[in-house]
Amino acid sequence: MKLDENNQSVGRIRVKAPLDLKSYTRAVEEPVTRQQRLINHLELEQRCPVMLGKAGPESVADVRIENPIGFVQIPVGLAGPLTILGKHQSGTFYAPLATTEAALVASCARGCKVFQKSGGIRAAALKEGMIRAPVFRFKTIDDAIDFAATLSQYEEFFRKSAEKTTRFGRLQGIEPHLIHNEVHVRFTYTCGDAGGQNMSTIATYTACHAFLDRYGAEHRVIDFMLEGQMSGDKKLALMNVTNPRGVSVVAWGIVSDKTSQEILGCTTTRLHRMVMTGRTGSMRAGMVGENANASNVLAALFVACGQDVGCIFEAGWAQIITSIDEDTKDMTLSLYIPSLPIATVGGGTGYATQMEALGLLGCVGEGKKWALAETIAAFALALEVSTIGAMSNDTFSGSHERLARK
Repeated sequence: MKLDENNQSVGRIRVKAPLDLKSYTRAVEEPVTRQQRLINHLELEQRCPVMLGKAGPESVADVRIENPIGFVQIPVGLAGPLTILGKHQSGTFYAPLATTEAALVASCARGCKVFQKSGGIRAAALKEGMIRAPVFRFKTIDDAIDFAATLSQYEEFFRKSAEKTTRFGRLQGIEPHLIHNEVHVRFTYTCGDAGGQNMSTIATYTACHAFLDRYGAEHRVIDFMLEGQMSGDKKLALMNVTNPRGVSVVAWGIVSDKTSQEILGCTTTRLHRMVMTGRTGSMRAGMVGENANASNVLAALFVACGQDVGCIFEAGWAQIITSIDEDTKDMTLSLYIPSLPIATVGGGTGYATQMEALGLLGCVGEGKKWALAETIAAFALALEVSTIGAMSNDTFSGSHERLARK
């Protein structure tokens, strides 16, 4: 077996080199030192005492689930700083990423560094909607066609009935879809700063039963179901790409060729080529949505910030687009997420650690839903550029081997 000067194998079998106590001590102490510096810099002991274990979490009696027995701990790492210049969010932030995946936080942090050297990330929340899609069934297809044709004249009736159930929900419209002898109706709401799944469900149930009581016999409705799967609730649905179930948001930024080479180890031309290659590969694979790794940040922030993790299915459809300035070689990257079902009030956002995480992002409470959407999209874009860079310079495997295997 051939060994190098450090007594390490240069073949497949490895022999440990003699322990360098000085370097070993430094390797152990430096991460702790960096962690404490970050905690001190962001005043986390005051801002996030529960997350840091300085204060107790809620008792089991305080949680809002059935048969509670306790809590599961998930590591949280900070990625940043990242400057976000959004329509509804502005400032420099660190993202609390709740994950068990090694290399994720480091990769997102590297992407943040890329954009920090390039002026930050811009973002814009565009529109929103929360969908519930009940089904009305008829004896004949003729009856179903007649019902679909006249449904629009009852929109105001549905609106008044639905909005009696909520202070914040507003019915934006109803849209019938004929399928054989059934009519699926997509009810679209805005729901304030709540996610709105429960709000839209209760409002739609109330409005539809009011309609059935008053007009059901007239239109010969023989059956009704509150949901016929056309809402795309917690599912990947192309309809939610054009009609958002959640907040529709885009984030974008410019990366210079110099910055790309310094931090990512490859040119912007190489990055752009990687994205184009990924696009053709995803088309051949029949993939829906074209991105490198966006769902990792989405899931990590959903868990940390008390979002409905099941809605990753809707949010995971994300599209990365790149373009190159042929003169300067500056590259513009944009990430479009058409359906991001999120909330800053209600549900899991009220738990102590989740509220602390939202606080780090400046997104606690009312009036912050679109700010949170822009923030999530910005950090997802940061992870995108880093992941694409790792694929472009062929370090993707090595970084995971180094960080995941300790």
